[in-house]
Amino acid sequence: MSPETLFKLGTRGSPLALRQAEWVCQALLAVDPGLEPGIVVIKTSAEKFPERDIPMIGTGVFSRELDEALLAGELDAAVHSLKDLPSEHHPDLEIIAIPARESPADAFVSADGKSLAELPAGAKIGTGSPRRKAQLLAWRPDLQIVPLRGNVNTRLEKIEREGLAGTILAQAGLRRLGKEDLITELIDTSILLPAVGQGALAVVCGRADDRFRRSLESLDDGDSREISLAERSFLRRLRGGCQVAAGALARIEGESIRIEGVLASEDGATCLRASREGPRPDGPRLGSELAEELLGNGGAAILDGSGTGQP
Repeated sequence: MSPETLFKLGTRGSPLALRQAEWVCQALLAVDPGLEPGIVVIKTSAEKFPERDIPMIGTGVFSRELDEALLAGELDAAVHSLKDLPSEHHPDLEIIAIPARESPADAFVSADGKSLAELPAGAKIGTGSPRRKAQLLAWRPDLQIVPLRGNVNTRLEKIEREGLAGTILAQAGLRRLGKEDLITELIDTSILLPAVGQGALAVVCGRADDRFRRSLESLDDGDSREISLAERSFLRRLRGGCQVAAGALARIEGESIRIEGVLASEDGATCLRASREGPRPDGPRLGSELAEELLGNGGAAILDGSGTGQP
């Protein structure tokens, strides 16, 4: 192996994370067949504390250790699910590529084939996501939301083991793992807006590292980046990460971009929604203004804990 062509790509060790890393390696080889990519698995806080609630672990639970390895020069790049990245990252790191986004939809995997609307009162839905919990309870407060952590396979196994009516997972993750046939229904965004960046990958590298920059930049999809920048601007203004009960979905419509956002108390008693639309280059501004609107309409009280429920 030549040091000039050896490329070290960092990732978490879950089956989905490894599948995503393999995809990035293959995409890079298609651009530069002389590259010698290698996958480096790094254990993050999410794996070190599998039963601990995410908010108790802190910000960057899915990315902190990968960031540290990049900054130490142990990796050339790292691949993440974009929705797992905090809205702010280290100034010496950058998201160099956001490949074409997969479906952003949330999917319901039912234990017995019933849709969410068909479930009886008191049915138990497993999810560790405050965003999913809050929006589901806003729609159907008669459901029981049970904390559920682990990788996709673990959460699927727990449906039967814990007597759940089902769980909510990202359609993109199930598709990447070849498990899309398990989906009972895709949940309409009028009920459940997805996480910021859901369905997209993010390739991160050192801002000053130019060795593989051209190859990595070739993976970037312009539309997916525009959409993601608008959504992440929304989350950044909320000063939130993946543990805030907030979601957003941006869509490009011709020369315009439209973004819809939600901010809710975790018990679903307060669920604020709004949308903005404007020229595509204004996506980040629209995302920030949308967050401002929700904050002014009661969202600030939710985030500081003085509103109904906790974030």
